[in-house]
Amino acid sequence: MASTAQARDKPPQTFWGLWNTSFGFFGIQLAFALQNANVSRIFQSLGSSVDDLAFLWIAGPVTGLLVQPLIGHYSDRTWGRFGRRRPYFLAGALLAGLALIGLPNASLLLLAAAFLWMLDASLNVAMEPFRAFVGDMTPRDQRAQGFALQTCFIGAGAVIGSLAPAAFNALGIANTAPEGVVPPSVRYSFYLGAVAIILAVAWTSWRVREYSPAELAGFDGQPEEAPEQEALSYPDRGPLWIAAGAALLTLVALAELDKQLYVLGAGLAAFGAIQISVRARRSNGALAHIISDLAQMPVQMKQLALVQFFTWTALFIMWIYTTPVVTQMVFHSTDTTSAAYNEGADWVGVMFAFYNGVAALAAFLLPVLARRIGNARTHMVCLLAGALAFALMLVIRDKMLLLFPMALVGLAWSSILGMPYVILTRVLPPRKFGIYIGVFNFFIVIPQLMVATVMGGVIRSFFPTDPIWTMLVAALVMGAAGLAMLRVHEDA
Repeated sequence: MASTAQARDKPPQTFWGLWNTSFGFFGIQLAFALQNANVSRIFQSLGSSVDDLAFLWIAGPVTGLLVQPLIGHYSDRTWGRFGRRRPYFLAGALLAGLALIGLPNASLLLLAAAFLWMLDASLNVAMEPFRAFVGDMTPRDQRAQGFALQTCFIGAGAVIGSLAPAAFNALGIANTAPEGVVPPSVRYSFYLGAVAIILAVAWTSWRVREYSPAELAGFDGQPEEAPEQEALSYPDRGPLWIAAGAALLTLVALAELDKQLYVLGAGLAAFGAIQISVRARRSNGALAHIISDLAQMPVQMKQLALVQFFTWTALFIMWIYTTPVVTQMVFHSTDTTSAAYNEGADWVGVMFAFYNGVAALAAFLLPVLARRIGNARTHMVCLLAGALAFALMLVIRDKMLLLFPMALVGLAWSSILGMPYVILTRVLPPRKFGIYIGVFNFFIVIPQLMVATVMGGVIRSFFPTDPIWTMLVAALVMGAAGLAMLRVHEDA
């Protein structure tokens, strides 16, 4: 094992170095925007009811829960002719491109759900290493700039992705179709997304030379520690997780709750079983490292985990239910074949494009605010602005006025994409950026799973004909996220 060297910081990146490092996220977010703004529309066009929408999104979060930490773990340990992170986001981009072509051409609801699973998994494979990539390639004092530029590309990609169906419709391509068929404007938008993600990720892969493991160890001032030499922690709470999962499964069966909750119960029990197995065998494989790293998260990461849980619960509610809310409450239609419904669905794309455009601009203003009040307080202010936005959507019935809450969502979104990672990369060990950012994404995926399994039952039970009330739930949980930031203490 190499001896410990004196730490030195990475050389600063030029503007174009930062540009090339983050450009791939333009294509990734364009694809995410197409998914977020149009998948509910596709599912409804294929015959899904509003209260079934959340469940049809479930395959993606389940896959992300498995994929992201594994990708983070292996990308930390990969080195070859194509680099460290690049093989992963290249493979993810190619698979996502195939899924973007297949999803709007699916003729069956189940096939569309399968393509959504493939798309979500592939985007996770591409996205997770990109977060770590910024940390790999930038010195400590330049990471806020790096994440700000990444946020700008995310916003720009999302604007184009969100506006694409309406833009194609303006060019004369139909935005309506017979029952069971996805409108041509949506199909062409997804084809655009397939081309964009492949080309953008390929650009970053071609233009950026990654630091080797030896170079990164030199910057860190730490020896190159072989994975098998790392001391692992083996948590002993596996039986408690199994008991919690069994209790939930029993409750679902006895109280005849929504059967989607079986997924949550089974997931808790499986997590407990993995812990027991790893501890019993004193395993040294990928799962053992992931479990160990999860148990040894820095305190700031634990504090941010709660914030992320509430934040992303609100975001997934917005992405899933804005289309049915706006089409019903503002455009007064629930008929997916009608011109009014499809006009409303196109307007949701405009709304999403608007908040992403605001996010792209705000990305360069938030570091200025953060220097005055700190990263944590800046993030808190932005999350509370997002909570206000969802509350306003409860009462606004004019399509143009809906752009005001979307501006507040854009402010929150800009902070969500950057500030937690600025805080994290200041406290995480650099050689574990990949695994810890993968683990951190648990608290993005778990809320998606919660919304997918719970919200359909909530709608059926409490407001079966009024999806507008999902925005109240979103406002409350986003407000809780903002208040939870009071517990986050930064380590400068």
